[in-house]
Amino acid sequence: MYKALIVDDHESMRDALAYALEGTGDFLVEGSLSAAAHAEMFCEKLRPDLVLMEVCTGGGTSGLDAAKAIRGRFPEVKVIVMTGFPEITFAMRAKDAGAHAFVHKNNSLAHFIEVARKVMAGEICYPEPKAFPTPMGEAPLTEREMEVLRLICKHMTSEEIAEELSISASTVKFHRTNILTKTGFVRTVDLAFYMIVNGFINPLY
Repeated sequence: MYKALIVDDHESMRDALAYALEGTGDFLVEGSLSAAAHAEMFCEKLRPDLVLMEVCTGGGTSGLDAAKAIRGRFPEVKVIVMTGFPEITFAMRAKDAGAHAFVHKNNSLAHFIEVARKVMAGEICYPEPKAFPTPMGEAPLTEREMEVLRLICKHMTSEEIAEELSISASTVKFHRTNILTKTGFVRTVDLAFYMIVNGFINPLY
């Protein structure tokens, strides 16, 4: 039987996942947390086989940061990152953090169980990349363009973005131009506002 840890700031979601996981007979939920800040400590104490990690957790702590820390310190632990938001960079960043799967919370509990079983069997499970509607239709941005756009939404300058991504400022400006061309916006400030208001990018996580 696999030991599981659930990290989610909604008690009802934690309870539902625990009920579904334990109902299979394959999992035993040994811990349940509301904040990702404590997840690494609980992994050290409980040594779970699987962690189900919400991106946005209690106290404003990031499940993505916690997932990266857990995968770095406990490489044997499987991590499934999940979210209830339409944010389009979370899956890409979960993969970068080393998570084994990414699940949108509008899926059924049966889907969560299916993914959990696949992950424990050694599979990597990620949904198809999500596009977002813009004046030019569905914007097909590259992963690098998505990184740049996320940092624009954090109100970072081209120079700050260049330092963050270890690229030149001129390269950042090139990406900014491509992003505007693809999305149909004239100004990056308008695009950033559109992305944040519609929940496509959450600059806090």
